[in-house]
Amino acid sequence: MFDFAYPYNLYLLLAAPLFALLFFLARTRRRSALRRFGRPSIVEHLMPDASRYTPSVKICLQLLAIAALVIMLARPRAGAKEQQETSAGIEVMIAFDLSNSMLASSTDRPDGVSRLDRARLLLERLIDKLDNDKVGLVIFAGQSKVQLPLTSDFYTAKMYLNDLKPNLIAYQGTDISNAMKMAMNSFSPAEDMHKAIILITDAEDHEGEALQTAKLAAENGIQVDVIGLGTPQGTLLPGFSTPEGTPVITKLNEELAQQIAKAGDGIYVNGASPSALSDLEGQLDKLQKSEFNTVVYKAGAEQFPTFAFFAFIFILVDLFVVDRKISWLKGVNFFTRTSKK
Repeated sequence: MFDFAYPYNLYLLLAAPLFALLFFLARTRRRSALRRFGRPSIVEHLMPDASRYTPSVKICLQLLAIAALVIMLARPRAGAKEQQETSAGIEVMIAFDLSNSMLASSTDRPDGVSRLDRARLLLERLIDKLDNDKVGLVIFAGQSKVQLPLTSDFYTAKMYLNDLKPNLIAYQGTDISNAMKMAMNSFSPAEDMHKAIILITDAEDHEGEALQTAKLAAENGIQVDVIGLGTPQGTLLPGFSTPEGTPVITKLNEELAQQIAKAGDGIYVNGASPSALSDLEGQLDKLQKSEFNTVVYKAGAEQFPTFAFFAFIFILVDLFVVDRKISWLKGVNFFTRTSKK
């Protein structure tokens, strides 16, 4: 099996044809310039050391060196093997609020860290603490969608964090109930697997069915925990105003967040609390771990040293190939046949 650790770096190979085109244009322009001085067959005798072929040889060596360097940067690997491992853990679906109100400050100060940035940081640290558990991600505002199905690949899960922005959800608002329902439907059907939903939100629910859905989750053995973002005092929502031009104030609905957690047999923690993650981790540890099989890929043998060696050889040879004719090849004509008289 042959793959690349950083396959996107292979797009740099597109530079090779560009350099080849520039070389072709430069050679064409050079020939046009020489024709202004006279017939090419006569002008050639005035430049006895100029070679027709070595510039082409050099550009080929340089392009090969570039290709080898690009492939090296993509970190080619060979020999990766797939194997199964048995782990013990729980399933955790993160319901991440991406409503516009998450752009507001997470503190009482309008210029404080945004709720969205704090939520992303908390989520990254939370994923680090999940260890052998499986994690999935549902994003929501006025509508919801599964951004990441359940996986034990935490590296992939973290890759989504920087892309979490309100523009991912076309219909704005805050429908917490729909987000929890989608999270519930995203769990595996295994009945012996313990499950939890972690709701990260400022709890400005616009639909009003969140408590009923949290109770439904608890009845189905799914724990609902809530991380609240923002402050009950509220702060300005930058860039937004009412139709009358009044600035929009957005607040953390801490009472609703606490009620959702209670209805879902979970806990509520404020995202600004230093003990938020440790408290949440302690709550999740109360859930019994279940065994499940995961597919693990062993890292293949790194092949970049091979391509680094090729690049070195091409560059080294290019240094020794000069633009003028090579003395011991001056009498050799590779492309025409000398007629015998």
